[in-house]
Amino acid sequence: MTEVHNPATGRPIADVPETDLAGTDAVIARAAAAFGSWRAVAPGDRARLLRRFAAVVDEHRDELAELEVRNSGHTIGNARWEAGNVRDVLDYYAGAPERLTGRQIPVPGGVDITFHEPLGVVGVIVPWNFPMPIAAWGFAPALAAGNTVLVKPAEPTPLTALRLAELGRVAGLPDGVFTVLPGRGEVVGERLVTHPAVRKICFTGSTRTGTRIMAGCASQVKRVTLELGGKSANIVFADADLPRAAASAPYAVFDNAGQDCCARSRILVQRAAYDEFLALLEPAVRSLRVADPADESSEMGPLISATQRDRVASYVAGARVAYTGGCPDGPGFWYAPTVLLADSPADRHWREEIFGPVVSVLPFDDEAEAVALANDTEYGLSGSIWTRDVGRALRLARAVEAGNLSVNSHSSVRYWTPFGGMKRSGLGRELGPDALHAFTDVKNVFISTEG
Repeated sequence: MTEVHNPATGRPIADVPETDLAGTDAVIARAAAAFGSWRAVAPGDRARLLRRFAAVVDEHRDELAELEVRNSGHTIGNARWEAGNVRDVLDYYAGAPERLTGRQIPVPGGVDITFHEPLGVVGVIVPWNFPMPIAAWGFAPALAAGNTVLVKPAEPTPLTALRLAELGRVAGLPDGVFTVLPGRGEVVGERLVTHPAVRKICFTGSTRTGTRIMAGCASQVKRVTLELGGKSANIVFADADLPRAAASAPYAVFDNAGQDCCARSRILVQRAAYDEFLALLEPAVRSLRVADPADESSEMGPLISATQRDRVASYVAGARVAYTGGCPDGPGFWYAPTVLLADSPADRHWREEIFGPVVSVLPFDDEAEAVALANDTEYGLSGSIWTRDVGRALRLARAVEAGNLSVNSHSSVRYWTPFGGMKRSGLGRELGPDALHAFTDVKNVFISTEG
């Protein structure tokens, strides 16, 4: 049994049964048995079921959001967006079954055609930082392509995934097609990786764990999509709209209390604008409202656990603190938004993923140095470029090694565009048109017309 806590109070809110090894094997067997009938569902009927699932999620959007506030400490505004994102992703991929077309390739002596065949059972291993949307990014395209899906939520945050499974049944998904398995990673997650009937793993989490999962999948030549860590750069040139860049920077790193692999946790500021930018950033940081996440005006909630709070604090100890925001006293896993000044790119807080509301600032002199500093990391997930020079923006966008970049904004994720990282930030792409084919195999068929 897992005891689930409210991060804003530290108090237990639920006990969730853990799936054991035998239970995991039984659920995998049911998903494998359901695959044959699910893949045979007519594309239009599968699309209608997914649209119905999206509509049921929308009907329960407020309930899901309130559950996420209690379970994950997300602000109510963010949680509503996350529940809405599940709806939108389901709606988007509801259009896929009837459009999952192959090709006719000209060949001599016959006709050559291709099919996109579903893989089988797909395991989706979900992190605790965005439990709802990341689950949907895996299960929606997988279901649309004709696969059956098993979702393993993170131990601290299983409640919304369990509710989504219930809503899937309300929508009419057949038994065994979409199942949530709460439990420990070393039991449920490990078995999803090692069981031969599971044909693909989607994992979002730490680079260390993702590396182990990839090695485990390699032994079976099992397909894998990995969305891992990040240490993204927010690059601000002197010609940028500095007030706008400074006003938006806190939301780019402190959203979800910094527990975001896309967090722009390194701010690179051109030296000529460095002092002005820091002066503009201070009121933006201090005015960020850190409060009870159920409060409609809250802009940042608590960290997920006391362990995570202690880990974040270890990066600040001994570092040069420029200024901090505020946060509630008393119970809960709170940490104030913090701006650190980096002395060099070798600083620990500059190099390592903190996964908390801490940002490091370092000056640079020219484009070449900005690119070198931005790319001086094992990660390559996201980033932002602030400049009024269109040519410079395009040069930097091509030169920075990251899978998702924004110019004069901080947007990283849209459900209709591909999302994923370079280097040790991941493998493969989620969302958009790219994700669907990642849940299929291409089958080539040649039909002779001779004789």
